[in-house]
Amino acid sequence: MSAWTDAHAHLQDNFLEDPERGTLDLQANLDAALAANVRRVIVVGTQLGTSVGALQVSEFQHEVELYATVGMHPHDSLNDVNEIVELARKGHPKLVGIGECGLDYYYEHSPREAQLKSFAVQIALAKELNLALVIHARDAFADLFDVLKGEGVPERTVIHCFTGNAEDAKGCLNLGCDISLSGIVTFKNAEELREAAKLVPLDRLHVETDSPFLAPLPHRGKPNEPAFVSLVGAFVAELRGEDREVLQNATSANTARLFNLPELIQAS
Repeated sequence: MSAWTDAHAHLQDNFLEDPERGTLDLQANLDAALAANVRRVIVVGTQLGTSVGALQVSEFQHEVELYATVGMHPHDSLNDVNEIVELARKGHPKLVGIGECGLDYYYEHSPREAQLKSFAVQIALAKELNLALVIHARDAFADLFDVLKGEGVPERTVIHCFTGNAEDAKGCLNLGCDISLSGIVTFKNAEELREAAKLVPLDRLHVETDSPFLAPLPHRGKPNEPAFVSLVGAFVAELRGEDREVLQNATSANTARLFNLPELIQAS
């Protein structure tokens, strides 16, 4: 029997130590995850500091397996992306991906031109190092598709925290990208997303928390944590009319494939 995998979380101190959102330290996060049958978490970087932090978290000793990505979030695209390039090229035994990177035209905290340039560099980096590419895309699917067609899609690529509609999902899948669903899929106003979620082939699907953000119902508005990926997975299974354990096994296997990890088997 396998266990759940959280395909995308932020467990660095930068994210856990937020008095406005409440705090839950790393040990407590992972203990709760283990109790919810979550046995693997991918810890994701968003700029230089949190990328270094992701690598540090990945070294934490726990029964829950931890791996890391390094990347420059589109919000931070005015920062020097070469810092991420240098960090990734140094290598690390737990480094499994580049990102999260991509395009965000909803907030547009960085100019679109800067986002496009930073994204292109990180696509090339993922190819160079043969690492998975973790993409953030919000209100930017047209440009996302243009960039991926122009730069070429790394063999192992995922759209994390997918928030698009059915046509956006088809576009991502047609380019060879996997799709990862977060707690947003449980929100009452996410009907278009739920319709898109039904279209994703089971062998291209992942579930995530994006902790400490986007806690699923019934915890919406509270700090999210990897344990809640079991709630996301259970909701998605019911939505798609699939057995919960079948979806659990498939999504964990898909995330293992995406990040070039051994298949996750729960200890008996």
